[in-house]
Amino acid sequence: MHTVFIEATQGATTGPNHGKFMVARFDHEWFRPSAIPMLEGTIRPLSLLRMCGWTEHHLWVCDLQTGEGAFFRPGGLARADLERNRIWVCPMFEPFLTWLYTQDLTNIDALPNLVELPDAPFAMQGYRRPGP
Repeated sequence: MHTVFIEATQGATTGPNHGKFMVARFDHEWFRPSAIPMLEGTIRPLSLLRMCGWTEHHLWVCDLQTGEGAFFRPGGLARADLERNRIWVCPMFEPFLTWLYTQDLTNIDALPNLVELPDAPFAMQGYRRPGP
């Protein structure tokens, strides 16, 4: 996997929350085939990852403080994606994910290593969204 670390703050005057994230994209893993033998005459899938439905557009975003993350396909709604995954996140995760979805993600190395999100609401602790 190819990874970058990005920190997010609310800015010097808006709040003390500080998010620390790893954004990752599959790299050489695309070439790993499934270990399950295929039936004779069937076409082997391009890779185990493609078999699972992942694309080059998916990113793994991990909250480095909580150690939890999920795969996201930027372009949707960050809040809905977080509710579907129900991972334990710091208060800055949703604002960061919302910001990330607006970026050009063709080259994650071009992303800044620090972003200020002054509209992010303050919270004393992280959370896990409740399930159904």
